[in-house]
Amino acid sequence: MDKARFGNPWMPYLLLAPQMAIILVFFLWPAAEAIRSSFYLENPFTGQGTFVGIENYTDALTGSDYQRTAWFTLVFTVLVSVLSLALGLMFAVSADRVLRGQSTYKTLLMWVYAIAPPVAGLIGVMLFDQHIGPLVDFFALFGWQMQIGVNYWDTGFAMIVVSTWKQVPYCFIFFLSGLQSIPNSVKEASAIDCRSETRRFWTITFPLLAPTTFFLLILNITYAMFETFGTIDQIVKDQPGNSPVTLVYKVFRDGFRGNDIGGSSAQSVILMIVVLLLTIAQFRLIERRIHYT
Repeated sequence: MDKARFGNPWMPYLLLAPQMAIILVFFLWPAAEAIRSSFYLENPFTGQGTFVGIENYTDALTGSDYQRTAWFTLVFTVLVSVLSLALGLMFAVSADRVLRGQSTYKTLLMWVYAIAPPVAGLIGVMLFDQHIGPLVDFFALFGWQMQIGVNYWDTGFAMIVVSTWKQVPYCFIFFLSGLQSIPNSVKEASAIDCRSETRRFWTITFPLLAPTTFFLLILNITYAMFETFGTIDQIVKDQPGNSPVTLVYKVFRDGFRGNDIGGSSAQSVILMIVVLLLTIAQFRLIERRIHYT
């Protein structure tokens, strides 16, 4: 079979040039600048810096505030990722069984994904408002007097609930597509071999969704660590300084509000290394157990 060839040998490079320019300007150059700034103590007004070596890194890693933020980021990422996967899968299985009004059911579950993260955060602020928030009144029935913006864990709980609510439709869409792509012959054969619906799901259906689950796991972790910035900003903005935040938001707060350019740059480099190691671990350890058909 003849391979497709370009008449001009420079044409492939010209086609790649716009994308490579975007990567260079918006990814590689900022990353290199962050690494350079992390070794300096910079004046945010004059732009002049003093070389301090790894002092910014040691201050960040040994600081109690950074360690507390790191632990909260870990808890936040795990809960948002797992809950989004679990709820998305549960709704997808339910939608796959609906025979009448299926399109309406799908629309009600998917419309949330169209909401921007800051808007989702604003809705969360209203739902958890101490005066008019319906969720605060609901939990008060069980003796839980929630104080969003005052109590550390109450605020963290609100952030997890709103962030999960925002991500569930995304997982729902992919899981539903995965369920509907399973051949009917496989479903009929599994129904004959195994009468238990629960056992049939975990031994046959869910393993067939393993590639989709792995894909969503990576995206959920990325979402929880980075894309929840707008949601978190709406919830903790103008609140006391002891509110929980993620590492990404701490980089923004220290750099743009605290004017600690070098320290925030060091934090961003640390976060970049953590994400890189996490991605390598996911593909080396988890993907080996995934079978693509």
